[in-house]
Amino acid sequence: MTRDKRTLAVHAGTRRSQYSEMSEAIFMTQSFVYESAEAAEARFDQAGEDEFIYARYGNPTVRMFEERIAALEGAEDGFATASGMAAVHGALAAMTRAGDHVVAARALFGSCLYVLKDVLARFGVQVTLVDGLDLKAWAQAINADTKLVFFESISNPTLEVIDIAAVAGLAHSVGALVVVDNVFSTPVYSKAIPLGADVVIYSATKHIDGQGRGLGGVILGSKEIIRSIVEPFMKHTGGAMSPFNAWMMVKSLETLDLRVRAQVATATELAGLLEYRGDLERVIYPGLPSHPQFALTQVQMGAGGTVLAIDIGSKERAFLMMNALEVILISNNLGDSKSIITHPTTTTHQRLPQDQKNLLGITPGLLRLSIGLESAKDLNFDLQTALDVALPQK
Repeated sequence: MTRDKRTLAVHAGTRRSQYSEMSEAIFMTQSFVYESAEAAEARFDQAGEDEFIYARYGNPTVRMFEERIAALEGAEDGFATASGMAAVHGALAAMTRAGDHVVAARALFGSCLYVLKDVLARFGVQVTLVDGLDLKAWAQAINADTKLVFFESISNPTLEVIDIAAVAGLAHSVGALVVVDNVFSTPVYSKAIPLGADVVIYSATKHIDGQGRGLGGVILGSKEIIRSIVEPFMKHTGGAMSPFNAWMMVKSLETLDLRVRAQVATATELAGLLEYRGDLERVIYPGLPSHPQFALTQVQMGAGGTVLAIDIGSKERAFLMMNALEVILISNNLGDSKSIITHPTTTTHQRLPQDQKNLLGITPGLLRLSIGLESAKDLNFDLQTALDVALPQK
């Protein structure tokens, strides 16, 4: 019997000690004791399926998180990392070498662009950036030397939705692997692996934790990729997740489905109400029929996600609105139980050159809204009141 994601999020990967505890234990240890010198030698020669050597290599609590999130995503295995960017860097660096060619969507988080254009390029990896929505551009850029392609399934902050199956088909035709940053889709709605992704990356800092407490990330894929390619790189470069953060993530997964579905329902309602105003330059939400990739979103996710964006025309108006909010908080995170507003031009995407911001649609009036677990009625009142302050009245 194939178990539902909600069941897997509660039970998958559980390890119980000799005390048969109900709630998962924290194995807060750096290293492990061997019964004899011979046992130590044997474990270093070849650790067994449930044997551990050092927390940088693996830990029982971390392994619980890896197995649970892998089951939820439909992946064979996973490697948990210290942060979302540790996962991005770890996957891309482990899977490439000097002379390889990488094709990536240009609409990426600034730190991802840094890893591609500064870090990988420094070590001889050739990187080509394309318009992620343009399949002809992907087809022209992907060639026999292409090792992998990389993109965000939904881009940050302009919420473009990339056709995973189409890009995967182009990549696989030349033997390239497909790496997807899937944060905005969330494990609840993800179909990335069935659609053709070879590796899926999450920042666990976002929806998986969902309560603004700890950093984390995870790289998911086949056992061959995770244990033969990713694990050797990660365990020697030190990007592993701590046992305490892994325990937080394990417990957070239990409520992930409930939280994300509630956030999506509210985001969908608010996006419709904001669009109805008629005085905003743009309301961007993949769950709205007006979104250019609405039909694709329904195929890939079946829902629009927890994040929406609006454009109110200028930085001055954006700041007026943000400062008038009473419930929604100004910060730069997303996926939290608290609703968050972000001005990408001056914060998360500040370091992008202006011409690149223009190309990506990151305008001075653009605001990103991560919808939390508050009442939709209260959030709508907060947004409408703040917009009335910021926008000229007709």
